[in-house]
Amino acid sequence: MKTVTSIILLIALAVITSCEGPMGPPGYDGIDGEDGVNIQGSIFEFTDDFTNANEFSLSYSFPNDFEIYSTDIVMVYILWEQADYGGETVDVWRALPQTVVLNEGVIQYNFDHTVYDVRVFIDETVGELLPEETQNQTFRIAVLPAAWGSTKSIDITDMNAVMKSMDMTSKSVKKISIK
Repeated sequence: MKTVTSIILLIALAVITSCEGPMGPPGYDGIDGEDGVNIQGSIFEFTDDFTNANEFSLSYSFPNDFEIYSTDIVMVYILWEQADYGGETVDVWRALPQTVVLNEGVIQYNFDHTVYDVRVFIDETVGELLPEETQNQTFRIAVLPAAWGSTKSIDITDMNAVMKSMDMTSKSVKKISIK
């Protein structure tokens, strides 16, 4: 009887260990992504002037080696002011669009984008724009992959929160020239 039980157990063990079901779904790579894929996103910064010659519009084309998808999140921030914070000067960033209401009319800094470029422009109803509204304007373009956006719960209108979530500092922002 022991021999028959041993044989049955041995056959059952062989059947159980050799069974293979259908292949399961692929594993999730997480926020780090697959090797060679940038799922962290990038931030670019540029400073330029709005003029009559450029029709108060600044355009930046993404580099050919920088791939952006239609599902990616693109945000543009303007350096609004610099403030004193306990003896330290800090940058104050605002997400576009930003509207300034003046006695003479309205100025709106806005942007649009494609998978190839970003355009920052001024819509205005005032007669003449002042140099502080048009000259030496600094912008940051944040390209956030959709997978990043779906795994983070941050306010994307807050440049500092976006940078912190991407483990970036001002030194790691790519400075670019659009000229």
